[in-house]
Amino acid sequence: MWLVELAPLAESELIPLGKPKAAKAKLSFLGRHIMMKREYAELVLSGAKTATIRLGVVRPKRKQVLLHSSGRVLAELEITGVEVKRVRDLTDEDAKQDGFQDRRQLIEHLERIYGRRLREDEKVTIIRFRVARRIESSEAEEGFKYLGLKPVDVASIALRYGVRLSPRDMVVIKKVAETGSIRKAASALFGDPTRRKAIRAALDKALRKLVEAGVIAKKAEREGGTGAKAEEGEANSTRPRA
Repeated sequence: MWLVELAPLAESELIPLGKPKAAKAKLSFLGRHIMMKREYAELVLSGAKTATIRLGVVRPKRKQVLLHSSGRVLAELEITGVEVKRVRDLTDEDAKQDGFQDRRQLIEHLERIYGRRLREDEKVTIIRFRVARRIESSEAEEGFKYLGLKPVDVASIALRYGVRLSPRDMVVIKKVAETGSIRKAASALFGDPTRRKAIRAALDKALRKLVEAGVIAKKAEREGGTGAKAEEGEANSTRPRA
């Protein structure tokens, strides 16, 4: 009969007993655009809603973001703070900043949006902001180039909403969105950063079509409260339009 002596397991090989560790919260990013249902967007514009709470750890890529609702770009928001908390640590004050009456109403809303019960130890991200400026077409703003939007914003919004332009203009718009500026787009397309006339012309056409399509609302329309019904849901971890 042979006796085999087993070597002791290293500490790293031992299997721990008890409850498994909770999975790490998924990290997601907030880009240049933030989507909200119309009812929540109106609260933002009125100043009653100064934050949005998203499940998981959300990291904004920019300090300024564009607020979209019902197929329109309504405002540019400046992010003033980002805080990560556990669900159990959310307060009534957090809920009120997000436009809800209290913590209970906020939790019910999040569970409805994400389609499941939230665990008390799950992480959420509170993104606080202020309205830097509204984006609208009005007689007072006609002389303001691109209605105060950056060229890259005009390009990215045009692509996002499928504005129809000539093939040549679409090449220009895509290059502006890719490079981030008129000068860089001119260098990439023409090899000369001073050849910006064609770039500006394409941006002008795109902006005009965005206004005509109602993506950028006219002042009179906004004051009248017209607009399409808010869309439901949003793909990715920042999906709540609230």
